[in-house]
Amino acid sequence: MATILCLETSTTNCSVALSVNGSVIALQEDMEGGYSHAEKLHPFIESVLAEADIEKNKLDAIAVSKGPGSYTGLRIGVSAAKGLCMSLDIPLISVATLRSLALQANDSKARFCIPLLDARRMEVYASVFENASEIRATKAEILTPLSFSEYLEKGTTVFIGNGVPKFKTICQHSNAVFMEDYLPSAAQMSSIADAKFKKNDIEDVAYFEPYYLKDFIAG
Repeated sequence: MATILCLETSTTNCSVALSVNGSVIALQEDMEGGYSHAEKLHPFIESVLAEADIEKNKLDAIAVSKGPGSYTGLRIGVSAAKGLCMSLDIPLISVATLRSLALQANDSKARFCIPLLDARRMEVYASVFENASEIRATKAEILTPLSFSEYLEKGTTVFIGNGVPKFKTICQHSNAVFMEDYLPSAAQMSSIADAKFKKNDIEDVAYFEPYYLKDFIAG
């Protein structure tokens, strides 16, 4: 029975969950819109551990959202995760951000799920899932009215994430379903992290880097 601390910092949501055997037993997050990770991540970690009455030395692994997403947010999350892994001598597990985001659309009953994370202008980070299996790898792409038409023509397609509003303005397809007010959360990382822990699918703590997908450009 694995006890895993999950950290999600790839977007404006600073999110921390504690899971036992794949189920969340404590959750703290801030979806207010600003990047509060530097100030709130470590207090949230202490809060979920206190709520669950679990000491750090009882953790079996740390899971971190690996991206894509905010360059700074990912750096903060991964740095915190590495620090905990090294100090506690426990494994690091990485979780693809878009995979965990897609789990929030499981109840939609759509044939396809396409998580969209906002990048710049009309660009998003996107991947495609069918029945919870990734059928198209994550990539950065410019949205057009014909984006994802090959999936929309085949059946109901749900789009989820903070990149949805920009696509909703240009997509008129009747098979499109939009879930706008959703951000990646540590809550959905738990089942993925637990499955990877059981398979010993872990990262090299010293060399692991976030999946930025694009080069950092200062604003």
